[in-house]
Order: sequence, then C-alpha cells, then structure tokens
Amino acid sequence: MKFSIAHCNINVFDLEKSLKFYKEALGLVEVRRKEASDGSFVLVFLGDETTHFRIELTWLRDRATPYNLGDNESHIAFVVDDYEAAHALHTRLGCICYENTAMGLYFIEDPDGYWLEVLPSKR
Repeated sequence: MKFSIAHCNINVFDLEKSLKFYKEALGLVEVRRKEASDGSFVLVFLGDETTHFRIELTWLRDRATPYNLGDNESHIAFVVDDYEAAHALHTRLGCICYENTAMGLYFIEDPDGYWLEVLPSKR
C-alpha cells in the first residue's frame, strides 16, 4: 500500500485577496474550482505547475469574521530556485513575518495569517 499527498486545505476569508497573494508571492495558479450550487462555498485548488501537490483554498459564504488560527504552529513549506530573488520579492510585498538567517530560511504570511516557509533549493 502506498499513499501520496494530494492537497492541503486552508480556509480563507477573502478569496480574491488570497488568490492575488498566492499568485504574486508564490506564482501559484488556479488548477480547479468547485462552487456549491447554492453559492455557500467555493473551493479553489492552486498548483505550482511542477508538482501534483495542491493547496485547496476554501471560502465559505456565511463566514462573517476572519479565522482564529490559534497559535498558528503549522505551515506549508516552499522550495525556491532563486532564494535571493524570492526574498527581494517578499520584502517588496511586505509579507516576510519571520526570518532565521542562521538556518537560511524565512516565513511569509498570507492575508489570513497563515505562515508559509521559504527555503532555498540548495542548502
């Protein structure tokens, strides 16, 4: 028996704002979308055009307040081929929330407060 990772889900408060962030900050593109027939939710699957892994953004129509992420101890990690260019982009976007230069990595924060780790491809 063999399992493979398909996707990771995160709920978002403002779908358009999140789609813009993931496109600008990480180059992710919409791969698939599912909308409830009654308009109660929208699922958007984002991909990197390289791997089969997807991030599923879930937007719920009746959600009235931003999500409480608690201690926000989880994250999704991204490997980038040009770490310096990525760092410059994220600095310009103002989304770097934590940096560990000794370990050679940093985190960016999406519009809902989720942290995303950025690692160089060669460490």
